[in-house]
Amino acid sequence: MLTADQLAGLTALRHDLHRRPEVSGAEMETAARIAAELDPLGPDRIWRGLGGHGVAAEFRGVEPGPTVLLRCELDGLPIREISDLPYRSEIPDKGHLCGHDGHMAVLIGVARVLSNRRPGPGRVILLFQPAEETGAGAEAVIEDPRWPQIRPDYAFAWHNVPGRPLGEVGLCVGEGNCASRGMQILLTGKSSHAAAPEDGISPGPAMARLMTKLPALSTGGIADPEFALATLTHARLGEPAFGIAPGQGELRATLRSRSNDRMEALMSEATQQVAAATEGLETEVHWHDVFRAVVNDAGAAALAGAAARDAGLSVYEMPQPMRWSEDFGRFGDDGARAALLYVGAGEDHPQLHNPDYDFPDALLPVMVDLFCALLKRIPAPA
Repeated sequence: MLTADQLAGLTALRHDLHRRPEVSGAEMETAARIAAELDPLGPDRIWRGLGGHGVAAEFRGVEPGPTVLLRCELDGLPIREISDLPYRSEIPDKGHLCGHDGHMAVLIGVARVLSNRRPGPGRVILLFQPAEETGAGAEAVIEDPRWPQIRPDYAFAWHNVPGRPLGEVGLCVGEGNCASRGMQILLTGKSSHAAAPEDGISPGPAMARLMTKLPALSTGGIADPEFALATLTHARLGEPAFGIAPGQGELRATLRSRSNDRMEALMSEATQQVAAATEGLETEVHWHDVFRAVVNDAGAAALAGAAARDAGLSVYEMPQPMRWSEDFGRFGDDGARAALLYVGAGEDHPQLHNPDYDFPDALLPVMVDLFCALLKRIPAPA
């Protein structure tokens, strides 16, 4: 339980982080601030520069036991904040509009508790992960050569969810967040004079076909295990001129699915459509922002649910996954018993990535208490 002074300090930290957002892969100042907050708390070890700018702190228990990872994110978004808040973003066209500033502040709050009361058996690792928004950060952390020193038995993270009651803890066993990836299609033909388009090879007809064919790959709704969604996000054809028939084009789409297996099939279907539509053109397909599905372990989710009830919070058993993606699933793929918690940010709260979004400070004490209750629930070795 945080005192009023501790909560005020944590809120001030969150506001400071909000003022200085840094996007994925550029979180140098944020990481330095986090390390400076952790240093005086006396962790047994701090790792810096994990997978880029990641920071992790270890708090050892009084006896051997499991390693529990609590993870948050360092990065903001390349979106201009629209706000009259006294602590609004000071960085042009960048903002903490997903709540990662609040997620970081919560883990600093947990660190302050652990500095005064070490965990029981085992150890706790607090991970401040870079580059979640691009899907690259968790994989980069796991590929860091120091990761074996950290590798957890259990891994937990959370995300605030506008539209749900404030402080409600959502649990989704199995698939919890969709797999997704960006598909970039580059088409090259031959430009010509606009008066003689027949002398060139325009990507335009192929792009028109793909703008129909790719969205048609979408199937079912999120409740359907075979759910797939292909969303066109960008198109560019030729040069902004009237005298040139185009010779180059680009199309971008985001592919989304409930499961990793369904994503593999969706990628194959999409590339087949590209091949069928682009005869006579040079074609390149590139993949970006690759997120694997988050698959929540039943045992880890049960521990989180019990801890939420210990903390006096309402628990919501989610009937279906979130459509948005999260790279936290990589930790489960790496062998941890992992669960992502979906915590209500308020039914009328602005949505994630909206320019007027701001993390609700009322969740700071809620989540510090919940994570501390969760750490007490981790079973000791037999």
